[in-house]
Amino acid sequence: MAVSFTEVTKRFADGTTALDGLNLKFDLGEFVVLLGPSGSGKTTACRILAGLEHPSEGRIEIDGRDITNLPPRMRGIGMVFQNYALYSHKSVYENIAYPLRIRKTSPAELDRRVKDVAELLQIGSYLHRRPSQLSGGQAQRVAVARALVWEPTICLMDEPLSNLDALLRLHMRTELNRLHKRLNKTFVFVTHDQEEAMTLASRIAILKDGKLVQFDDPRTIYRRPANRFVAEFMGRPAMNTMDGMVENGVFRSGQVTCRVQCPDGPVTLGIRPEQIVLGGDEGFAMKLDVKETVEPDTLLIFTNDKGTLTVRTQRDCDDLAPGQSVNIHFPPDSLHYFDAKTGERLR
Repeated sequence: MAVSFTEVTKRFADGTTALDGLNLKFDLGEFVVLLGPSGSGKTTACRILAGLEHPSEGRIEIDGRDITNLPPRMRGIGMVFQNYALYSHKSVYENIAYPLRIRKTSPAELDRRVKDVAELLQIGSYLHRRPSQLSGGQAQRVAVARALVWEPTICLMDEPLSNLDALLRLHMRTELNRLHKRLNKTFVFVTHDQEEAMTLASRIAILKDGKLVQFDDPRTIYRRPANRFVAEFMGRPAMNTMDGMVENGVFRSGQVTCRVQCPDGPVTLGIRPEQIVLGGDEGFAMKLDVKETVEPDTLLIFTNDKGTLTVRTQRDCDDLAPGQSVNIHFPPDSLHYFDAKTGERLR
């Protein structure tokens, strides 16, 4: 069973184009994360798949069946919203049971399913409570349970962790990973948080301005970004990118100089902060501007007349101080090359 978006475009009444010819296809059992900055179209794509929005152009298919004009209730899709959308006047049990009641499930089967999914999500002891008596993490689990209790084909999650504190988000990421592996369901997860995407996804679809810019597994996206936008968007700190000129196999951008395997001419050079080597006889010297310790890492920010360069290291940096000149080396196999005009990856 495959889910596919074919040339899906969404224009709103005010002229805003939220999606622009989106083409995306994924298979049963995947954990697909739609990732991008605000306004990239990821939530719109999720809502169109759910049937809550109708595309202006294009079609949606599930297992070869065109569902573009199918009502939401007939798509076999469950959804977890950002604000959970629990019924405040109903108990946790009734919130979870609601999708089964409207499908006229027998009382015995309803009770079994509610208790099974509550046990799976470790909320069995909260079934008698109201949503107002739950913590954020508990409410999030109830929302997931309600989405899964009727056994949908696909479960959509629109930034379900954004209202949780950092520690609870980490815990819920682990829980969602465990849940996906156990159920072998298709999960589509919307987020702007790259760490959530990298830890949860089997594949990540990165959107920008309503267009798909890269769709691949997390490792490939991090190590071989398709363009400058992806390179700078993925990673904390972001990849260093420098506009410069290559002459006779040497890249120059202000004080930055290094040998490259790239034709002569303008190019954007990229390197991850953790792949930069400090010290030694190779490379070039730059002045340290800021030193930030975020155990176990230290972030070193260097400046020159062309901009800044960030280094992330776990070496002892007690001997380094702002204003000091430090030798920096770029390992050749760590370099990324992007077209200076289009930003597309060159090699």
